[in-house]
Amino acid sequence: MCEEKKALPTEGPVKCTQKRELAGESMGRYRMFLGLTLAFCLLLVDGFLWHGPCAGLTATVFAWYALVLAWMGPGIFEKGSSRALLAANLFLAATMALGSNWYFRAWNLLALMVLIPVHVTAGLGSRPWWDPWMLGERYKLLFQGLFGNLWACFAAAVPEGRKTEKRDGRTLAVVLGLCGAVALVSFLIPVLVSADALFAASLERLNWNFQFRMLHFGDLFQRLFWALAFTPFVFSLLYAMAHPKRLCPAEEKKGLRVDALGFVLALAAVDGLYLAFLAVQSAGLFGGPEYVESLGVSYAEWARSGFFQMVGVTVLNLSLTLASLCLSRREGRAWRGLRQLCGLLAGESLILLASAAWKMTLYVSAYGLSFKRCMTYWGMIMMALFLLAGLWKALRPDFRFCKWAFPVALAGWLVINCVPVDYLVAKNQVDRYLKGESPTVSINYLAWLSFDTLSQLERLDGSRLVSDYDGNWDYHKTTLSEELNSRRVSAWAQCRDWRTWSLSACLAAGGFQP
Repeated sequence: MCEEKKALPTEGPVKCTQKRELAGESMGRYRMFLGLTLAFCLLLVDGFLWHGPCAGLTATVFAWYALVLAWMGPGIFEKGSSRALLAANLFLAATMALGSNWYFRAWNLLALMVLIPVHVTAGLGSRPWWDPWMLGERYKLLFQGLFGNLWACFAAAVPEGRKTEKRDGRTLAVVLGLCGAVALVSFLIPVLVSADALFAASLERLNWNFQFRMLHFGDLFQRLFWALAFTPFVFSLLYAMAHPKRLCPAEEKKGLRVDALGFVLALAAVDGLYLAFLAVQSAGLFGGPEYVESLGVSYAEWARSGFFQMVGVTVLNLSLTLASLCLSRREGRAWRGLRQLCGLLAGESLILLASAAWKMTLYVSAYGLSFKRCMTYWGMIMMALFLLAGLWKALRPDFRFCKWAFPVALAGWLVINCVPVDYLVAKNQVDRYLKGESPTVSINYLAWLSFDTLSQLERLDGSRLVSDYDGNWDYHKTTLSEELNSRRVSAWAQCRDWRTWSLSACLAAGGFQP
């Protein structure tokens, strides 16, 4: 049991306590890391918020871990799970500077927004990483770290010496007042300029308007402003990591257990429905086009329908299997019957998934690959692995599904990031067109998927006309060579700035000069 926290004294003694807490350590070290935190926040604002998830995000994540390593020391990564998650986060950040597919960039950004908080709060939580309720606890700890130690930033910023507490408070008031004055003036001047033409003309005549915009409304000022705003929160989180107040170990609560008979009845009905569905599916799969068309359904229509629904159904089946095994009382014949029905449901789901994959293959053979179809294949493979784990849990109820599923899901996502999906899609589409298997090729779709597709589109006739979007919801005709030249201009422009640089854009630009 954790000891009860003592009630905090009034505001005055609290400040003294905070001062003593910092005084026990090197104030010089705190000030140094406060400066490094400000530099990191400048990089965060400049490299990521201003330019999106490109090379700027890669540098930001690497700088964050360098700051954490310097602050905490290598001991923070002593656990194997912590080192594995560190490697995964650094790899996901590196993909921002390697590829140029914005779907992957957006998904990897979401993954980092989940994994980095889980990682940095690992030493504060009480739940293990494979606990499904761990995520909520880690985010609670994240917000406590961001907002719970804001005083540490200001305590480290106040200079030491013979100054009294009153003068320290006055210094802080002066700093905050100057920041507020700059912020208010920066906001009000453009408002007054737009409100009165005479005032705007006066500033223009004095050349103040241009200078003010350059000095106060330029990107540098805005980035510095936001970096200063973020610094106290980031420093508060670092302080929480260095001075962890660990949570009490979560008490083991008896989970909700119900009679397995209710789940048995539900699973029996679902299993029976899937058996009938699979009987019809197998007739279509093995009967061929003649059997399908004899029922008044075209074979192409049957082949291209249903695979996304089947993937969704397998997700529902897996959830039903896990809920049944986790919430049922493990006793009596109902429990044994439940495990058998869960195993049958997992097997039927695997067959449904195989049927969806077969229909997807038929569709791809007719229409070729696309990014969404490739990702659907990847999703099917991952769902098959999860269903096998669900089947094993039906055989071994004590098997911890999440302890196995979380690393597999992360590993699967890292693997798909290593696959050149865009290049494979473009190669498949162009090969089919050149062989006469497809009458058309979607130039706009492939050209704007990522820069990795340009090398394959160069195999086509550059004089062919394509429809190009001009940004005003209108399309105009242009040649393929002009379209590819436009994409290489974009690649060249991205390579000129380190914050938007990517290996994919660099390879696409090559020696191109506009």
